[in-house]
Amino acid sequence: MAPRLSRRSRWRAARSALGLGRLSEPQPPPRLSEVPSSVAIIMDGNARWASERHLPVAAGHRAGARALKRVVRHAADTGVHDLTVFSFSTENWSRPDAEVEDLMTMFCELIDREIPELHEERVQIRFVGRLDVLMPELRQRIAEAEEITAQNERLRLFVAMNYGGRQEILDAARRFVLECGPDAGEAEFAQLLYSPDLRDPELVIRTSGEQRLSNFLVWQCAYAELVFSPQLWPDFTPDDFDAALAEHARRQRRFGGR
Repeated sequence: MAPRLSRRSRWRAARSALGLGRLSEPQPPPRLSEVPSSVAIIMDGNARWASERHLPVAAGHRAGARALKRVVRHAADTGVHDLTVFSFSTENWSRPDAEVEDLMTMFCELIDREIPELHEERVQIRFVGRLDVLMPELRQRIAEAEEITAQNERLRLFVAMNYGGRQEILDAARRFVLECGPDAGEAEFAQLLYSPDLRDPELVIRTSGEQRLSNFLVWQCAYAELVFSPQLWPDFTPDDFDAALAEHARRQRRFGGR
């Protein structure tokens, strides 16, 4: 009597007979030495998530905030040092007034609710962008959050708020002309960006299946590896984050060389 095949062996045999090839082996989680020190995320898909569930857009943004909380804590556990997230762009002001107003209110609520816990977990929070045009209540909360968490070193969370990559470069260029001499170069220019101590992201993750940077960290992401996830941001999990880290670990960064 022929030996009885295991369920997995029968499944592989069936796939082979159908010409589907081997089952892909699960990838091991990235080793600590392969975890990028700086990761950036374009959190896309809140509105679509809400639309699919016949909910208001605001519900999608609040679900996205819960996803961010999960990912921030997990990123700290993996050994990432800098995590930058795109929360509100300079182009987002063109959205309906009600949506923008709700977002600003939600940002205030999130800072009030989450900063004590982030501080307890030794997460430093920094805001990047043109903050001077935000409503006074939000600017005050931003300043307080940065002050409270300034000495934390487990993870630095950079929140891009009213941020645009081209605008950042233009603002830096204006200062460069006024403050730097003719021999100044790339290093001096980089010191004039909104957060010059932000490590250039080694990995950029964008959710929802879209495949573009959308004016995010244009200067800093010149050599970043890009990973696009089909997950809508509210559905993005720590496992999805690990999958992006594993994909990054499999790549070989050459910086234009061979």
